[in-house]
Amino acid sequence: MKQIDPSALPIAELHAHLVGAVGPRPVAFASTLDAEGRPNLSPFSFFNVFGANPPLLIFSPARRGRDNTTKDTYHNVKAVPEVVINVVTYAMVHQASLASTEYPAGVNEFEKAGFTMEPSVKVKPFRVKESPVQFECVVKQVIETGNGGGAGNLVICEVVMIHIDENVLDARGRIDQRRIDLVGRMGGHFYVRAHGDALFELAQPAKEIGIGVDALPRDVRESTILTGSDLGRLGAVLALPDETRVNEHKLTTLADLFIELQGRPDELRAALHHRARQLLLADQVEEALLTVLAFNDR
Repeated sequence: MKQIDPSALPIAELHAHLVGAVGPRPVAFASTLDAEGRPNLSPFSFFNVFGANPPLLIFSPARRGRDNTTKDTYHNVKAVPEVVINVVTYAMVHQASLASTEYPAGVNEFEKAGFTMEPSVKVKPFRVKESPVQFECVVKQVIETGNGGGAGNLVICEVVMIHIDENVLDARGRIDQRRIDLVGRMGGHFYVRAHGDALFELAQPAKEIGIGVDALPRDVRESTILTGSDLGRLGAVLALPDETRVNEHKLTTLADLFIELQGRPDELRAALHHRARQLLLADQVEEALLTVLAFNDR
């Protein structure tokens, strides 16, 4: 692999590596007010949620790498420590991009981008009416990570009010990921749309503890056919099946394959692993595990 010492790279090149590798990044569409009460609106992809108790969002209006200047949003949250974080959907992404234009201080990006200013309940900055989720926040702290071009300014915000469009809620009253149609920032000029085939579900481990990849037989762990993702699915099972179940699977479902490849162990192992891959693609994890274990019980 190519090795890179960050200190040896120009800021622009380092920035490209960082944003090219760390993504997709959610977009904070930050609405603020300057010291004179004038609205400002700008998107930032150095952003995420960092806690629920208290509910914290952090975004970074970083110093510009080309000339080390600071952004209006940074000055605004220092002057008026409140912000509304509006999520960005596919339907509004071009307008949000337009709002990122470096208009002179005091220019209203709501008007420039064609968004509707909606009064907030607990903070002074306006909400973006077109955004399906809006977080009213108070700024708890601003951490300057450096004074050179490209340095981050971490704006730590506590959410004090949330507004959610009911059209993106499911029957349980929770945000339906298939309805909200969010976008994320990638490297360069690329974005990603979290919609349709781009979405997939993956159950997260809770109290049940999987056996782990290290508990699988060596020939399975070192397979050139099964991927790391395949091994992760096999290692998530709660227990290996007993020898009786493996032998039963071998003598019934796999009998023809064992007869066909008798005396050719390498080909048999490869065939079993290929079959297991297809079973995993069909979400038949138990059958896939029985299939790969059958080789060790031949």
